[in-house]
Amino acid sequence: MELAGKVAVVTGGASGIGRALCRRFAFEGATVVVADVDAPGAASVAQEIKGVAVPGDMSVEADVLALIDAARLSFGRIDLFCANAGILTGSRTDDPAAVIGPGAPDEDWERMWRVNVLSHVYAARELVPLMLEQGAGYILVTASSAGLLTMFGNAPYSVTKHAAVAFAEWLAITYGDQGLRVSCLCPQLVRTDMLAPAMSSNTQQALTNLGVIEPEQVADEVVEGLRAERFLILPHPEVSTYFQRKAGDYDRWLAGMRRLQAGG
Repeated sequence: MELAGKVAVVTGGASGIGRALCRRFAFEGATVVVADVDAPGAASVAQEIKGVAVPGDMSVEADVLALIDAARLSFGRIDLFCANAGILTGSRTDDPAAVIGPGAPDEDWERMWRVNVLSHVYAARELVPLMLEQGAGYILVTASSAGLLTMFGNAPYSVTKHAAVAFAEWLAITYGDQGLRVSCLCPQLVRTDMLAPAMSSNTQQALTNLGVIEPEQVADEVVEGLRAERFLILPHPEVSTYFQRKAGDYDRWLAGMRRLQAGG
């Protein structure tokens, strides 16, 4: 996909990766609809890039449908929908078992499930028929390297990001021959507001050594990935190597992850 002249919707567009995507898409010549639960933040980004802001909570289906309706009312179509909104909640801990077990309350599971997974489902329910009718359309799902590998100390995040990857895969397989294109963005460590709480103290240095990149670098990779219509967009290319090692020898990979978690 070439973005010039296209209509793109970006959820979670007020900050972090979402804001970088909005700016880069506008630079490429797209008209951008900026959606976020942070209404002032969305409005600020939209004003900067001469786009349109639509406030809303993507974990609420009615808000997702209102966003899609607003974009279509304003521009007549949606060429690219970036399901980028995501959250990471829960208490930091040095004991992964505490999070895997009672340390992760139902509220954390429910909130992350709704934002990190169901928001994509809500969007696809409405978008897939519309895009098939248009004869073309593109959905970009922002997941995480945690969806291909895992995340230390936060089971709900890891599980929901795995689910996001799986849903994107299903869409690509089911509708890929009918004109719907799908990509799945799986960055590793990106300098956003989510970065600090993602790391427990005994793994922070080990993870930081893997390489933190800027949101703008992610946006660059997304533009190239969309242009090539690749399913997996990996701003950290080493994630592909780790993913292959995981598939090649699961037990060895698990042992290595335990060492990394322990700081070894």
